[in-house]
Amino acid sequence: MPTFTSSLPEDILEALSEKASRLSMPKNKLIEKALRLYLDHLEKAEYIKSYREAAKDEDLLAMAEEGMGDYLRQLEETE
Repeated sequence: MPTFTSSLPEDILEALSEKASRLSMPKNKLIEKALRLYLDHLEKAEYIKSYREAAKDEDLLAMAEEGMGDYLRQLEETE
């Protein structure tokens, strides 16, 4: 596993040490979990933003509606 070195503000380091101690968890594992959660949060925020922008795109909405119509016809044909 590669090594990552960074400097953090003192108050963050103190909070990290305190939480890691309370959770009986190494600081690097706590940082890893926190970073994974934050990166997931950012990815979800990007999806939300893209869907909101897509909802304003008339051409994209028309294509989606057309695709749903085709899908509905396919379902009706298989019944």
